Amino acid sequence: MRHPILMLSLAAILAAGCNRDPAPATETAQPAAPATAAAPAAAAITDEFSYAQPDKVRIADLALDLALDFAAKQLSGTATYTLEWKDQSATELVLDARALTIDKVEAEGAGGAWAPLQFALAPEDKTLGSKLTIQAPQRPAKVRVTYKTSPEASGLQWLEASMTAGKQHPFMFSQSQQIHARSWVPLQDTPQVRFTYTAHVTAPAEAMVLMSADNDPKAVRDGDYSFKMPQKIPSYLLAIAAGDLVFEPISQRAGVWAEPGMASRAAEEFSDTEKMIQTAEKLYGPYRWDRYDILVLPPSFPYGGMENPRLTFATPTVVTGDKSLVSLVAHELAHSWSGNLVTFATPNDAWLNEGFTSYVENRLIEALYGQERAAQETVIGRNELKAEYKTIDPKLQVLSLKPGAVADPDEASSSTVYTKGAWLLQFLEQRFGRADFDAFLRGYFDHYAFQSIPTTEFLKYAKANLLDKHPGKLTMQELEQWVYEPGIPPGAPQVQSRGFSVVDAARVAWLGSAQLPAPAVTSAWSTQEWVHFIESMPETLTPEQLKQLDDAYKLTGTPNGEIAQRWYPLTVRSGYAEARPAIAEFLQRIGRRKLIMPTYEALVKTDDGLAFAKDVFAKARPGYHPITTASVEATIAQAKPAAASATPTSDAAAAEDKPTADDAEKNATHTDGTSGTAEPAETN
Repeated sequence: MRHPILMLSLAAILAAGCNRDPAPATETAQPAAPATAAAPAAAAITDEFSYAQPDKVRIADLALDLALDFAAKQLSGTATYTLEWKDQSATELVLDARALTIDKVEAEGAGGAWAPLQFALAPEDKTLGSKLTIQAPQRPAKVRVTYKTSPEASGLQWLEASMTAGKQHPFMFSQSQQIHARSWVPLQDTPQVRFTYTAHVTAPAEAMVLMSADNDPKAVRDGDYSFKMPQKIPSYLLAIAAGDLVFEPISQRAGVWAEPGMASRAAEEFSDTEKMIQTAEKLYGPYRWDRYDILVLPPSFPYGGMENPRLTFATPTVVTGDKSLVSLVAHELAHSWSGNLVTFATPNDAWLNEGFTSYVENRLIEALYGQERAAQETVIGRNELKAEYKTIDPKLQVLSLKPGAVADPDEASSSTVYTKGAWLLQFLEQRFGRADFDAFLRGYFDHYAFQSIPTTEFLKYAKANLLDKHPGKLTMQELEQWVYEPGIPPGAPQVQSRGFSVVDAARVAWLGSAQLPAPAVTSAWSTQEWVHFIESMPETLTPEQLKQLDDAYKLTGTPNGEIAQRWYPLTVRSGYAEARPAIAEFLQRIGRRKLIMPTYEALVKTDDGLAFAKDVFAKARPGYHPITTASVEATIAQAKPAAASATPTSDAAAAEDKPTADDAEKNATHTDGTSGTAEPAETN
C-alpha cells in the first residue's frame, strides 16, 4: 500500500472479515506467562513511532468485543490481550493509543476473576498519540482494556448513507497503516509485534460487518458477527468495515464484497484473481491465508488498495471495464508474501514491504498480460521516481531510512519505497539470472514467514544465500549502495516500451504540426498509453491545444481516474477554464489521494485557483477520509499563489521544449504532485 505526504497530522487505514464462530469465553485462571529471553534481533530493533516495549512484554493474542454505533460514529467495548512476558523484572504494559477514552483496565486473576489495574494515559503527541501505561506488577497472562473511540478517529471513516454508492445505508471502514490502528484499538502499534486475534462485533442488523479475518461468504446479516484470524499479523493489518455489502464469487477461494450496484461489475473486472494467485504460488510458494477476497469501498477510500490479509480493500476507481488497472489487485495480492508474510520491522524499513511487492506485482502482470504491459507500468513508475528525485531531499532517497529522517511514517518517499525498491530487485534478477533469483526470493519468503525483520536482516540473508552462493556476480558494496545511498546507482537496468515509442512519436508530431494522430492509432491505446501521452506533454499547453485534444478525445469528464489525474493538472496549469466544472465534479466525487492531490496542488498556485480549490474542498470535505482531508488542508494552508495565472507557452515554445521520444522516460512530467517534500505513499 502507499501513503506519506507533506503534513498529515494523522489518519486512517482499512478492512474487515466475518465468521460464525463465537469469540471464546473468558478462560479459567492461568498463571502468569513465564519470562523468556527476548530474541536478539528483536531486542536490537527500536521503532521510533511506537511507545511499546516489546522486549519486555508482547501481545500474543487479541480478543475484541465491540459494539458499532453509526449514529455516534464510535466503536466501544473491550480489548483483551494474552501476553508473553519477556523480561522477568518488567512490571508495566505500555500500549499506543490515539484519541481513545479508556474507561478501565483489568487483569485476569485466579478463578477467572478480573481485578482493576492502575493506568495512566499521557498527553497526546500529534503524531504518536498517547502513551498508555498499565501497572502490572504481577505480570498477568491476560489484561483487558475497556474503551471507546473518538468520532474523529484517524483510523476510521464514517460515511452517511448519502456518501455511499447505494445511498441507502451508512458505511464505516478502517485504515490502520502506518500507525492508525492505535486510534481504534489500544495496541502495541508496531510491526515488530505480531498476534493472532478474534473479534465479536455487534452492529445494526442491516450492516454486514467484515474484518481482516475469516469472512464467511455465506454469512447472514443479523447484527452479530464473530471472526478469527489464526495467522499472526502486525497491528497495521487489523481492519474492519461495515455497510450494505454483498458477495460475488470469483473462485473457490476468492471473491468480491461490495455495495450491491458494484459487486458484479467488480467481480468481472477482477475475474483474473485466481490466475494471479496460482501464478504467485508457482513463483513464491503456497498462499498461506486461506481465502483472498476483495472489498470494493466507496469512492472516499484514500488509497488505491490496502493489503489486509484475507480481505484486500480496493478503490472503485480501478473498476474501468477493461481490466487496465488490475495491477492494483496484483500488488495487493503480492503483499500476501511480501509484507503480510514477511514484514518490515519498523516503518523506516517500509521498502521491504512495498519494493518487494512492486517487483512481484510486475512479475504477475508480465505473466498474465505480457511483457509489454509490464514494461509500460515500469516506465510510468520510473518516470515519477526520476521527476521526484529532482526536488526531494536526498535523505528520503535511501531505501533504509535513518531514525529521525521523517517526523511521521506517512512522510516517507513513496517513489523510493515502491519504485526504487522494485528497481533494486530487478537489478538483482539481472545480475543473478531469473531462475536463481526466483529461488532466492522463494527461500526468503519461506525462511522469514510470519516474522518482522529490519533491512539489516535482509542484507545478511542476501549475502549468505545469494552473493556468497554465486561469487563474483555482485559485491556487498554494490548492494549497500542501492540501500543506503540516495539516487539510482549507475548501471541500473533500463526498461523500454515499444508502445510508448509510438505514443512519443505521435505526441512530438502533434506538438510540431498540430496534426492529431490517426484515430486508428489512438483507438487502440490502453490506459497506460494515454497516461504516458498526457504526462509527457510540456508543463503547459495553450488553451487552443487543449481544446483540440478535448474535442478529439473527450478527456475532460473522463471516467478513468488515472487519466483524469494527469489531464486536470495540465488544464489548470494551462488556464483551460472549460475543464473547471468537470474538475469540481471529479474532486467532489473521488477521495483517493493519489488521483486528486495533483489537481489541488496545481490549483493553489494561483489566487483564482486557490479560491476555486477552497470552494470545492468545502463541498467535498464531508465525503473525504481524514487522511485525504489532512492532505488537502495542508496543501491549501501552505499555498503561496502568484498574483496571476501562469502564462501558457506558445505552440512553438511547447514543441521546442518537448523532449524527444528517446528522452521521454528521463524527462516526463511528474504526476504525483510531489515537490520538495515527499508525497504520501499509496497502497498500490
